[in-house]
Amino acid sequence: MEFSIKQRGVLGGMLTGTAISIGLIIFGILLNPFNFQSNLTLLEKSSVLFKSLILLALCLAFSIGRLAKHRFFNPDEIDGRGLRTDSDRAIFLQSLLQNTLEQSVLAAFVYGTWTFVMPSAWLSVVPLAALSFALGRVLFFAGYRRGAVGRAVGFTMAFYPSVLMLICTVCVLPISAVAGGS
Repeated sequence: MEFSIKQRGVLGGMLTGTAISIGLIIFGILLNPFNFQSNLTLLEKSSVLFKSLILLALCLAFSIGRLAKHRFFNPDEIDGRGLRTDSDRAIFLQSLLQNTLEQSVLAAFVYGTWTFVMPSAWLSVVPLAALSFALGRVLFFAGYRRGAVGRAVGFTMAFYPSVLMLICTVCVLPISAVAGGS
């Protein structure tokens, strides 16, 4: 099967996002750039998590605000989609919001799980992933109108760190359960 030009472009974005995500996780684990100690308390871990989640909340608030502003300044759409047919602009903004919401929920669950399951010295991965998320959202928003190729890197920079962190966490859970039970 031969890929179309768009498919090749998206694949390139996916590979770039994969490389960034793998590099980010390895960098966070091996180099611990924020110098987190291996004996952090629950309160200290929670502080890192919630500071990191602020970036996700900002991206989500920005998306909500863009759609709300559009609706407010367009009298025909101020009642919302449930009561009217949306314009192309409102549908576009709703798509950005929906994707950001989905990504934010996944990332928040994964960052929280990573924070409390993985070793404290690996906690740098969480703020690094949150930074990647925020930059990925900016690139996703900027490239959205150019289609799948234009948004691929931005999408993967937000999504792939969450997926890779989830996989790592799922792999460590059985090991920590056995180690904790001895």
